[in-house]
Amino acid sequence: MHQTDVVIVGAGPVGLFAVFECGMVRLRCHVVDVLEDVGGQCTALYPEKPIYDIPGFPRVEAAELIVRLKAQAAPFQPVYHLGQQVQSLEPATGGFWQLTTSKGTVIQARAVIVAAGVGAFGPNRPPLDGIEAFEGKSVFYYVTQRESFRGKRVVIAGGGDTAVDWALSLAEVAARVSVVHRRDRFRAAPESESRLKALVAAGKIDLVVPYQLQSLDGVDGRLMAVNVATLDGVEKKIPADILLPFFGLSMSLGPIAEWGLALERNQISIDPATAATNRPGLFAVGDVVTYPGKLKLILTGFAEAAVAARSAYGLIHPEQPLHFEYSTTSGVPAA
Repeated sequence: MHQTDVVIVGAGPVGLFAVFECGMVRLRCHVVDVLEDVGGQCTALYPEKPIYDIPGFPRVEAAELIVRLKAQAAPFQPVYHLGQQVQSLEPATGGFWQLTTSKGTVIQARAVIVAAGVGAFGPNRPPLDGIEAFEGKSVFYYVTQRESFRGKRVVIAGGGDTAVDWALSLAEVAARVSVVHRRDRFRAAPESESRLKALVAAGKIDLVVPYQLQSLDGVDGRLMAVNVATLDGVEKKIPADILLPFFGLSMSLGPIAEWGLALERNQISIDPATAATNRPGLFAVGDVVTYPGKLKLILTGFAEAAVAARSAYGLIHPEQPLHFEYSTTSGVPAA
């Protein structure tokens, strides 16, 4: 049994910054995340992907951002419970909430901040016979180390930002990059699509349209070719060492959906002035929340984390008014 001021559910960038903001108002935190490491999608899906809209960083790779956020939170000595999912949340005596995880960890806290991002996530797998034998060997749904694809023949399937961005990036290191899409238009940022088309015109990327994945050729998980076909049945074989199917994520709130929170389209409704949910003592921040005018940006989540921390302080210490101070004047309080 652990007891603390705040439990933060989710150790992504917004969850990590919530640790810092809680620390700044002298609230102790425990953090629970189903992944084995902190960072959420930044760590699990695109650690080498550059992010351009973090204030003060013209460009920062996702993995580096997580390293810096963890270091920023470290002075407040958060306790991490990783590789486990919160299975139940129920009121306890003394104004506490009690959480129990999939590993049997029990934590009592006066406030809970849900920073679960998109919730539990996994890739949308293409319906290809026998694809399981290739997964993790020559079929990958995420790129964690670009360098591992150097000199490889890479086939990318998909038409969104992830597919286009990685096609542009891997064209710099791969022996050949082929992009398979069912049509000539993409659901990516216009500038990225223009760069893709320019590399196609220069002969540095093969654009295979309008085709869809049909089957895989290979032995013992080693890919040799990707077979594609048009809706009219025209088939084509693409020699390949690697297949990267980027068809988005399958997302679910998991047990969070059973906590009695007001939901709208699988997102938690909050009051943006306080980050409070419809249940007293439960707050939510980041991509998991919705309200009028909500922007799904990391920096928006950072601001929500600051609001949630101060709201939690008011709940936990109602008799002690919080006098707002800038960090430049208060410094970092002793943990």
